[in-house]
Amino acid sequence: MLSSINAPGQHVKTLLICKNSVIRAGITQMLADTCFLVSDEIVEYRSVPSAPADAAPLLFIIGESRSADELADIVSAVKSRCSAARVVALADDLEPKELFRVYEAGLDGLCTTSISQAALVKVLELVMLGETFVPAGLALELLSQASRSRKHQPDDSAAAAPVRLLDTKAHKLSNREAEILRCLMEGAPNKIIARKLDVAEATVKVHVKTILRKIGAANRTQAAMWATGHLNAGLDEPLAPASERHQGL
Repeated sequence: MLSSINAPGQHVKTLLICKNSVIRAGITQMLADTCFLVSDEIVEYRSVPSAPADAAPLLFIIGESRSADELADIVSAVKSRCSAARVVALADDLEPKELFRVYEAGLDGLCTTSISQAALVKVLELVMLGETFVPAGLALELLSQASRSRKHQPDDSAAAAPVRLLDTKAHKLSNREAEILRCLMEGAPNKIIARKLDVAEATVKVHVKTILRKIGAANRTQAAMWATGHLNAGLDEPLAPASERHQGL
């Protein structure tokens, strides 16, 4: 997709979901001289046309601030009709906790309505390359919330603190994978995780790939967000035996 984005004369078909005609005109103007060609404006998201599974990736932009529940419904509807769709929303005033449902519904990128043209284009390019974009402020707030939660633990050592998964059976994550997920919530790179858990960095890389596959995340950012909503520090559970905690090495 990178080559097609950068190739002269190549355009990404872009559909704009927005009820406000002024906002639609503004976004269309912002993208006028880019590779993102607004080919259709959709006032009602339920009218999004279906597309075959092998269709070229389409970009959908949700152009108005909406509630988290409404955003999740729109994203789910778009993804169900067009599996190759990439969806970016422009929204303000969403709490970090509200974002979990929206990203779990399949949102690929979130931008504030005050974003500049240059920044918006960069976000759209990243999304079309298969990346997931989370605004830095929201990502930092998510990590801050996770950090505040860990401060209430008797022992905040990632290698020693017990972990409880809310849906272990559904995702079949081992205790070791849960430990690594908590490190991803902290934003720790593989080298630091390996040092904390006293394992080889290559082992951490293998575990991270397995975690992404099991929870259906595309990258470490998505995994960290998923973990913040599904992984809790077990404050009232006894520490698992060492043999069980080091499962999967």
